Amino acid sequence: MNIDLSFKYKALIDHLNNEKPLEPDFALVLGSGLGGFANTVYVIKSFRTKDLPGYPESTVEGHSGIIHFAEYEKKKLLLFQGRIHFYEDYKLSECILPAFIANKLNCKIILLTNAAGGINRQFKPGDLMLADSFNGIEIKKELTELIGISSEKMHNDFINFPSTEINQIIRNSAVEERIDIKEGVYWYSKGPSYETPAEIEMMHRFGGDAVGMSTVPEAVFAASVGMKAASISCITNYAAGISKQKLTHDEVTETANRVEDKFSRLVRRIIISI
Repeated sequence: MNIDLSFKYKALIDHLNNEKPLEPDFALVLGSGLGGFANTVYVIKSFRTKDLPGYPESTVEGHSGIIHFAEYEKKKLLLFQGRIHFYEDYKLSECILPAFIANKLNCKIILLTNAAGGINRQFKPGDLMLADSFNGIEIKKELTELIGISSEKMHNDFINFPSTEINQIIRNSAVEERIDIKEGVYWYSKGPSYETPAEIEMMHRFGGDAVGMSTVPEAVFAASVGMKAASISCITNYAAGISKQKLTHDEVTETANRVEDKFSRLVRRIIISI
């Protein structure tokens, strides 16, 4: 049974439409430890998600829970500083709210960022990875319940997923900023715990390059409604079993904070180029 998201979030969308100071062209979701990017653009108006009708509150450190309407180089932006996750005991229909809101506010492009564990043995903490594909096999059932059985139009939209156009802009932007950006498959994990070494080995053998607990639901939903979706991961740690170091959320946020300048330069260049 499909969920009527327009009905469920009518009060939320009406509130944002009534209060928005601009018509955004481009949506950006800032993942764990990457929220500082909001300080590098001109923020016009901000909303705390906990004050918005029907918006679930994030419980994870590094996810502020703020929506910003902003500008950079005459581009009108919709920034989500933090997100909510399936492992926080929220429904998938709640986890995709940034993409849903962006679509309802007429954004045509969404860039999803996240902190991820490196599965690819050539990756190291601090690297940035452009997603050239996604693996969301763990949530196929939930995604089908959310967006329904694929229509011909939806099928055609997914042929270009993630957006080849936006991915090329990201590659070009990385070259212009002299940033070495990796590419690979982002593998979605439901959580709530980090993966075991055995699970990481399975993901590695089946083509996974990085693993995380976000992004795929938002990306799939965005593509299903005709948006151009792309994703950049900050590799914050070696995935389980690759390094002897025990994984912690502190390591995730510390590494993301360390590469904040590189990340911000790249995203600003992408915004200019779109």
